[in-house]
Amino acid sequence: MREDPIDPLAEVVSLLRPGVRYTKVVGGAGRWGVRRAETGQPSYCVILEGSCRLAVEGECEGNDALTLMPGDFVLIPATWNFAMSSMQAPDERDFERQPTMLQPGEFRHGIQDGPLEVRFIIGHCVFESPDAALLVSLLPRLVHVRGEQRLATLVQLVNDEARAQRPARGIVMTRLLEVLLIEALRGAAGSGTPPGLVRGLADARLAAALRRMHEAPAHAWTVAELAREAALSRSAFFERFSEAVGAAPMAYLLAWRMALAKDLLRRGACSIAEVAERVGYSSASTFSVAFARHIGQPPARYARARELVQS
Repeated sequence: MREDPIDPLAEVVSLLRPGVRYTKVVGGAGRWGVRRAETGQPSYCVILEGSCRLAVEGECEGNDALTLMPGDFVLIPATWNFAMSSMQAPDERDFERQPTMLQPGEFRHGIQDGPLEVRFIIGHCVFESPDAALLVSLLPRLVHVRGEQRLATLVQLVNDEARAQRPARGIVMTRLLEVLLIEALRGAAGSGTPPGLVRGLADARLAAALRRMHEAPAHAWTVAELAREAALSRSAFFERFSEAVGAAPMAYLLAWRMALAKDLLRRGACSIAEVAERVGYSSASTFSVAFARHIGQPPARYARARELVQS
């Protein structure tokens, strides 16, 4: 029986090893605003009722800020400077006011009395993979999905589980977050997604090549071979891949090989020679040179450092 084909998106999300830092329910009325500085950690939000505005540095600022509506889901895989605010334009003083905690895990912005004008769940996560920055670089910087009730349901499940002390809570949270991320990323495909893995997988021709790279990372791929997998000419494939994924085919393949190598080294799953073979290098020495050039330290030192951190 033929095995199911490798799913590149699932592989990347699984390697990220997502975990929840905290979630909260937030409401607002009147004029309010909140800013957050760059953290490099993932954040997500789902609007339960009402509307608000979201501005993300380098993505949607000023007049191009997003208007979020009921059911909207936003994921920022590596949070940059961003601001959320009321539909009524706030002034600087509104951004300086702290929200009121109504009860643990629930906060309110702006006017403290009367009906809410917006209510949303926001979550802040952590990617526990030591290779998170490299993997996140394969994803869009901002994901905005509209009208996917499944995402709202998943966020509610994450929020409920985060506040409960049930058995196997950690495993459940990890699996819920993995599903949430995959649903968000595939929900964004084909809707003007920025360059990255998601946009590449939305293109059937490029998806064929991407899946082959993930199925056989040790293969000595060439652009010409990958172009044949995509049923495109070499030049057309190179241009289309680079534009959609945001990296040239060989650069993407190298990034993926290094991500796999770091994961194998971190887990102590095999020797450096075996790692080299599994990610497409003919010898441990050539792999060590490539790894040091790409990561900044030899694989043996990287593996020792990870052992010290985990001990």
